[in-house]
Amino acid sequence: MNRNMKYAGTDKMSDLICENYNLLLVMSRFGLSLGFGDKTVGQVCEQQGVHTGTFLAVVNFMDDECCVADDYRQELSIEALMDYLKRSHAYFLEFKLQEIRRKLLASLDCPSDAVAALVLKFYDAFVEEVEIHMGYENRVVFEYVDGLLQDKMSAEYNIGVFSKRHNQIETKLTELKNILVKYYPVKANSNLLNDVLFDIYACEKDLSSHCRLEDYMFVPLIMELEKKIQSDARG
Repeated sequence: MNRNMKYAGTDKMSDLICENYNLLLVMSRFGLSLGFGDKTVGQVCEQQGVHTGTFLAVVNFMDDECCVADDYRQELSIEALMDYLKRSHAYFLEFKLQEIRRKLLASLDCPSDAVAALVLKFYDAFVEEVEIHMGYENRVVFEYVDGLLQDKMSAEYNIGVFSKRHNQIETKLTELKNILVKYYPVKANSNLLNDVLFDIYACEKDLSSHCRLEDYMFVPLIMELEKKIQSDARG
């Protein structure tokens, strides 16, 4: 394991959360539950059936968004990482983006006026873009990787295709944030609007980190698997 990584399996899980509460999102996306007392990261992961090396790679990446060193990739499980990404997609699509829309609707002074209607239309277009983006990954990319894990290569597809078309999906959210901050005149519900803006800022950062993790951790890992399968096939 890479010695430069901030968190290790011998650290207390509670210390990770106390140092960076954003790692609560990582925990939930690995399916880890709270109530772990003074147990270490390794103990909690083992008891709850989570691959420790993959969990540590992700929490260290999310803490400072550094690229994962080559020697640390040996500690990763493709299955565990892919399960994490699927849970992340479910979090955004089934919870966070719906919650932001609900708050956005409640914060607008008059949701039926032209400006408010435009804001909601803009947001719904962003959500649709995220659904298409993550739906493609769920249907095409992850199914392709499932095939690789069974030593089945595709003649029509490789992870490089995904990497080339992998765009940053948080761009529209950035634009929406700027519209609200610069141009939306709030007559009432300013606390509600500030609250949803805080959520939008956080979601923007979360989506950016999610895409970076796919680019710098997931894609290189799958490229290595492709090379191994091709090498084995050549004998």
